[in-house]
Amino acid sequence: MIEFIKSDIKFDFVSKFGITAIISATVVVLSLVSLFSKLEYGVDFRGGAEIQVKFQKAVSLDLQRKALKKNGLKGVSVQTIGLASDHEYLVKVQADEESLNAITQKVTEIFKIHFRDQGVDVRKVDIVGPKAGASLRISGIQAMGWALLTIMIYIGLRFDFKYSPGAVVALIHDVSIILGIFALTGTEFTLQTVAALLAVIGYSVNDTVIVYDRVREHEAKYPGLELKTHINNAVNETLSRTILTSGTTLFVSITMYFFGGLAIRDFFLAISLGVIIGTYSSIFVAAPVTLFFDHMNQKKKAQA
Repeated sequence: MIEFIKSDIKFDFVSKFGITAIISATVVVLSLVSLFSKLEYGVDFRGGAEIQVKFQKAVSLDLQRKALKKNGLKGVSVQTIGLASDHEYLVKVQADEESLNAITQKVTEIFKIHFRDQGVDVRKVDIVGPKAGASLRISGIQAMGWALLTIMIYIGLRFDFKYSPGAVVALIHDVSIILGIFALTGTEFTLQTVAALLAVIGYSVNDTVIVYDRVREHEAKYPGLELKTHINNAVNETLSRTILTSGTTLFVSITMYFFGGLAIRDFFLAISLGVIIGTYSSIFVAAPVTLFFDHMNQKKKAQA
């Protein structure tokens, strides 16, 4: 196995936990403020119109977006359906309940006027009401909540329940910062984003489990040492694996972000952020929280 960093290094990660805790707490608070004040929801969660169109000739996604935005439409999203040779697209436009029908008619007219030379055919029109959008938004949040709960139970059964809070806090940390960045950059929160966040949760917890598994091995092998020593040794021994895995995953996700097209750009933005933040939190968030809860348990036992 290739090792960029030798497994026998003795870098003291635990000594940095005080500084990283302050940094993480500050960034999470700022992210939550941005999340609740600036996050923009996509058509899926806010309500609007979905129009499926087909062209006889190729028409770029940018050209379609510009035509719609030029006519005053908001929350415009255009993505390819099926093969590129089919020239078929799904167009989403934001609209409130009172203007849904008018917006749908306007989009249809814009396409027929601007792209009549490309042989446009409006195949299907769907309307997403605000109530349906709110329901989808709640379902997306519930999906992430259930994922966190089941992960906490799994880690508690697989290792020890003293590890569960650290894993869950790390995941909440990751998701909060990603959504905060989305809010600050004006990137819309859509169903695609929910799918990316669920993937990030799975990726991040995998990194955490690798460290926890090594900690458990050390606890069994050297029962007389303190937990912070076990964590230091475990992180040092898995550091090379973490860098290799995260580096290759990040390379692919960044490549897809820049060259995969606009339709999947937001998805891979979330994945790329998740790889970076998740790798950090596996070491500097999950481990300190585990140490804190272990310290509290030891203190209770001493008092008892």
